[in-house]
Amino acid sequence: MAENLKPSNDRGLFDTFFPGLVDDIVKECENDREIGDALRHIREVLEYNVPGGKRNRGLSVVASLRQLISPDNLTKEDVRTAVILGWCVEWLQAFFLVADDIMDESLTRRGKPCWYRKTGVGSIAINDSFLIEATIYKLLKKHLHQKPYYVDVLDLFHEVTYQTATGQTLDLMTQPGKNFENFTLERYKAIVKFKTAFYSFYLPVALAMYMAGIKDAQSHENAREILLVMGEFFQIQDDYLDCYGDPVVTGKVGTDIEENKCSWLVVQAIQRITTEQMEMLKNNYGVKSPEASARVKELYNELNLKKVYQDYEEESYKSILELISRKSGNLPKEVFLEFVKKIYKREK
Repeated sequence: MAENLKPSNDRGLFDTFFPGLVDDIVKECENDREIGDALRHIREVLEYNVPGGKRNRGLSVVASLRQLISPDNLTKEDVRTAVILGWCVEWLQAFFLVADDIMDESLTRRGKPCWYRKTGVGSIAINDSFLIEATIYKLLKKHLHQKPYYVDVLDLFHEVTYQTATGQTLDLMTQPGKNFENFTLERYKAIVKFKTAFYSFYLPVALAMYMAGIKDAQSHENAREILLVMGEFFQIQDDYLDCYGDPVVTGKVGTDIEENKCSWLVVQAIQRITTEQMEMLKNNYGVKSPEASARVKELYNELNLKKVYQDYEEESYKSILELISRKSGNLPKEVFLEFVKKIYKREK
């Protein structure tokens, strides 16, 4: 195997592609008299918002392909295409995050101010999120239009974008109301499935499957079932870290309580609290005040939700391993176990 095809080099190889992909989009027209100003702005948008994350979603395309195609058959072109598709997943993530931060009025993202809060940006960030999404399809056309799986990839990106936007709609519509009647475990699971699990877990693996020529419905159904359960596990971790994680480690200040989010922690709290505690929760949840948030966190501590989460994490870990063993079918189990390694006991 050539040196640059070794798995140990994937992260470094992945990072080297980003500047060239930005150039693919903007360089040709960056000095155009009519639209040059816009293209230079697009460069700034992409360079600020697309890199800087953990890149796990993008790298999962490459890692999954390595499990689906033997080293003897994996070519340099395969790896290169997987890296490009991986960056397209990161592009999609950036599109969602820029828009999500505006809607949630978040303060920081990846350890720096959210894009809309950057000096001189403001509401133009709404259009910038559209640009990030649109440029995904410019990259796909440039690099994949002659591939036999091009149409499958396009359909997948469009479908997953729709699913994620549907999940975001559920999230935004689910307000606590007077009695928190919408904050149910059933609604929470639906939000998580559509808003997070499809694009974070199923998308990277499905892209690799199409690259490997795996198009049959049963294989995709099996992968989807396993990966959506993992996505739920991942989001519950995220909700826990929003409250209990260290912002220095996570790269963002948790705001789920202030934002009225239907998070796993508040759903668990509602299942356990007394009438008196419910009144306190109503008066403080969704209030943009450090004091109100502190009171909600005190309630979480009284209910020992840290222990509830720790028990859930261990039970879910075992359940996911069993599901992989039972449902992976003709797909290599390692495709899914790679994800498990990344998310189990994570701190950011």
